[in-house]
Amino acid sequence: MPSAPAELSVSYGQAEFRPFWFEQALARETLPPAAPLLGETTADVCIVGGGFTGLWTALQLKLAQPELDVVIIERDLCGAGASGRNGGCMLTWSTRLFTLQRLFGQREATRLVRASEQAVHDISGFCKAHGIEADVRVDGTLYTATNQAQVGSMDELMAGLTSSGCNSWQRWNAADIQGRAGSVRHLEGWYSPSAGTVQPGLLVRGLARVAREMGVRIYENTPMRALKPSAKPVIQTEQGRVVAGQVVLAINAWMATQFSQFARSIAVVSSDMIITEPRPGLLARTGLAHGTSVLDSRTFVYYYRSTPDGRIMLGKGGNTFAWGGKILPEFDQPSAYASQLQDALHDFFPAWRDVPLAASWNGPSDRSVTGLPFFGRLDDHPNIFYGLGYSGNGVAPSYMGGQILASLVLGLDNDWTRSGLVRGPRGKFPPEPIRYAGSLLVRDAIRRKEFAEDIGHAPSQLDCWLARLANAAGKSDKGGA
Repeated sequence: MPSAPAELSVSYGQAEFRPFWFEQALARETLPPAAPLLGETTADVCIVGGGFTGLWTALQLKLAQPELDVVIIERDLCGAGASGRNGGCMLTWSTRLFTLQRLFGQREATRLVRASEQAVHDISGFCKAHGIEADVRVDGTLYTATNQAQVGSMDELMAGLTSSGCNSWQRWNAADIQGRAGSVRHLEGWYSPSAGTVQPGLLVRGLARVAREMGVRIYENTPMRALKPSAKPVIQTEQGRVVAGQVVLAINAWMATQFSQFARSIAVVSSDMIITEPRPGLLARTGLAHGTSVLDSRTFVYYYRSTPDGRIMLGKGGNTFAWGGKILPEFDQPSAYASQLQDALHDFFPAWRDVPLAASWNGPSDRSVTGLPFFGRLDDHPNIFYGLGYSGNGVAPSYMGGQILASLVLGLDNDWTRSGLVRGPRGKFPPEPIRYAGSLLVRDAIRRKEFAEDIGHAPSQLDCWLARLANAAGKSDKGGA
């Protein structure tokens, strides 16, 4: 049975660059970081990865069976990867309805849409119950059109949600959309109350604190170096090892680098973000003094939201593509696209033109072929489980990932373990160099197409055809942030 390489190619250790959200969260820490693992230990369950997926899995396990001995090993600090640096938009799978129907059928698609909306409220409730102050605001989300080519792009999806009996969206007129979104760029849009925003660094560090309080043993600065898939799997670390009854691999974008089984199952692509200095008075006059997230209808969406201290965060996905799924140094640096994002910010909000940026950053997103995460057993090993592929929409769905992985570990027979989500990846990307070259070709075609649409011109037929390749996973599906 294949195992992880004895020497992993990822550059481990504490990162020198800390994204804005994560740096803010660390500044509020009162507990010391968890110590690294020294020597050998045993556990009922060892979870590799201390981000949202790993922590929600650990918490779900301890809530179900408090006596379980659960260990988390994390290569850096819990949340230092994608979980602590995303846009903080808690979005659902309602906009993925057609892909869900195609893959899993009508009944399961409807269940998953509803479960994803419930996850938003469950996260909010968990934070309230456990004193996690993570700026959670369940104020909904807006999907909008920002040029005439985007107008009507949501209509078919909304009809499908209505016929499926799971439509939480309401069409708003232009005045209401512009008032809530704070910008006249929005021509039409739809609002759903089943979404929200959160400071992701505070959330992930809060989850780690609660996990420790519940008895989860967390070892930070403890990278996995090898995995021996024996009857009791053994995880080798730099200075020790864990012998576990069961193992959960929750390292997401890093999986493609470490496990050949996933080399063509995910593509690693950046999502880039900027955030302004606080201007609470200007934010109130703009109309953004709330927690609603706003996304447009591009293939690689612009997304933005405010913060309670008066900032605007704006981001965009689909910029930097990684060759062979490798985690590039660029993913731990300020964004190379900060000036372009700032131009977009000023386009949406001219009154903010003189407000300086506080920071820019980016991070790796693990894009699956379908745009949905997938779960399963590594090489059919009965005691090694994995979950990855959130495709830029993981803040709320990772709660569901925790439910899935905890159910698998506990050997339950429920809706999660029977779901098609646990049958591994659906489809593969082309091998390199075709994948990388094709990604750049399609990305640049999308950029040309959407620029033409923004200025009211008709894009070329070739660019339209290439852009459709990015949406092949599901007609009218929308992305996340």
